[in-house]
Amino acid sequence: MHFLPLFILLSLLAEILGTIGGFGSSLFFVPIAGYFFDFHSVLGITALFHLSSNISKIALFKKGFDKKLVLAIGIPAVVFVIIGAWLSKFVNSGLLQLILAVFLILLSLLLMIYKNFQLKATTANSVAGGAFSGITAGLLGTGGAIRGLTLAAFNLDKERFIATSAIIDLGIDLSRSIVYFSNGYMHKHDYYLIPILLIVGISGTYIGKRLLTRFSETQFKYSVLILILMTGIITLVSNFVKT
Repeated sequence: MHFLPLFILLSLLAEILGTIGGFGSSLFFVPIAGYFFDFHSVLGITALFHLSSNISKIALFKKGFDKKLVLAIGIPAVVFVIIGAWLSKFVNSGLLQLILAVFLILLSLLLMIYKNFQLKATTANSVAGGAFSGITAGLLGTGGAIRGLTLAAFNLDKERFIATSAIIDLGIDLSRSIVYFSNGYMHKHDYYLIPILLIVGISGTYIGKRLLTRFSETQFKYSVLILILMTGIITLVSNFVKT
């Protein structure tokens, strides 16, 4: 329990950065939570945290969402997150953490080097992006960056982008929560975190929304990418230290 204040503060920071950067809080929350809990527990806690986070985003970003994209990206994402969540119980948690670290490093470097990289706005890319984001969310606990890249191809304004992403993510989190629960990743002794993370999710989303109007989106996203790179490196180093 002595770690709780630090965990809450870092979780709030993850939610704020995830809201403003458009990548989702799990990119930061999963490796952060990994310092306090075992990786399979992190998957379960992340799913619960994201449920409150996404409900907050849907409530706060009310200017509408793209129904076509919700279906084109959301349906394959839900199908593949169930597959990924089910597969996670067969993969060693240490290996999953290693894959997560490498994933964060490669993704951040790719987006920093190819600043103007953008997918074509096609149905095929929507389906593929949804499937890939779903399976990484199920296996590693985070798929928001891939979903963000997919949504970026369709030039949505910030509020529609966040609302559309949140609705898709809500379906992902509901689906994987059921699988994680059946896998035994959600423990009764961690349930006290649910109301705490609910408050953190609402607060972080609100603060993130307010800050969106004060920062250059391009500059901030680049800063977020640097933080993702640092998070990946720290996660990778700590994984080797543990072993």
